[in-house]
Amino acid sequence: MEEVEFTKDSMERLKQQIEFIVEVDKLKQIYRQTYIADGTRKENDAEHSWHLALMVFLLAEHTFEQKIDILRTMKMVIIHDLVEIDAGDTYCYDEAAFLDKEERERKAATRIFNLLPADQAKEIWELWEEFEEVRTPEARFAAALDRLQPLLLNYASEGISWQEHEVRRSQALQRNNYIENSSKVLWDYALRILDEAVKKGYLKD
Repeated sequence: MEEVEFTKDSMERLKQQIEFIVEVDKLKQIYRQTYIADGTRKENDAEHSWHLALMVFLLAEHTFEQKIDILRTMKMVIIHDLVEIDAGDTYCYDEAAFLDKEERERKAATRIFNLLPADQAKEIWELWEEFEEVRTPEARFAAALDRLQPLLLNYASEGISWQEHEVRRSQALQRNNYIENSSKVLWDYALRILDEAVKKGYLKD
């Protein structure tokens, strides 16, 4: 096998890419309020992002759209929480924390994304903003799965996080209505889960 000859520019590009890859390993240290399915511990952001990427691949057939760009959507869910390395996880039912969420996350995006070469930084910025704006079919589906995944884990873990934060069905319903914008099948399934959670005492009515 021939050795690759690095130019000064290609070496600098690789150095930036590796620096970014090592930096975002910190995502494994950002813990969410949602517990993993067996309820033994809280999940971290990296686990959440991996789970969403798998869900995109498996559940894309259930969107309203005849066809979505699966790779673009997978990229979106893989990078959507990288800003939480600096900004921290903002719990979805914490209204006070949402007041400065956008400011914290944009500041984090500027630092983290710009570790990459300019073209890749631009691509990640565009994907992140597309996810935040929820305007494209891909972003709507990504947002729907971002709601559905914690719902599934909350139900599987017998509502530990819901109970810790005294979440009511009306709050969970409002939080998860993004799902309805992307998939009737997944929305109907989510409604069934919420009803079952109330019946089993996992979630307050």
